[in-house]
Amino acid sequence: MRPTHIEDYLVTVRTGQWFGWSDSSNKIYANLVVLDGGSKPTESDCTNGLKALQDAWDLENDSYKSQRRAEYPSIVDQLDDIYHNGIDAWKATIKATKDKYPKP
Repeated sequence: MRPTHIEDYLVTVRTGQWFGWSDSSNKIYANLVVLDGGSKPTESDCTNGLKALQDAWDLENDSYKSQRRAEYPSIVDQLDDIYHNGIDAWKATIKATKDKYPKP
């Protein structure tokens, strides 16, 4: 699932239950509380960290790679295709997907 909240970033900063919220119904940076005595990340760290997570997720899930991965036949089906129809037929099947979702 695509990261949508600074909490998604905060869980990557340190392990354990190191942070909480002074108002759990309003999880905004101003209500962020550090529980382990460590330093509180800046609001900029949180927003930039969340943006980096979102960018990484988008690259992995909305890129040509993920689109190709979703459309390629399973490895078992690809091997079966090679066995029954030969490498050239398999290459044609794979090329159709590569052409549909080209590298940027």
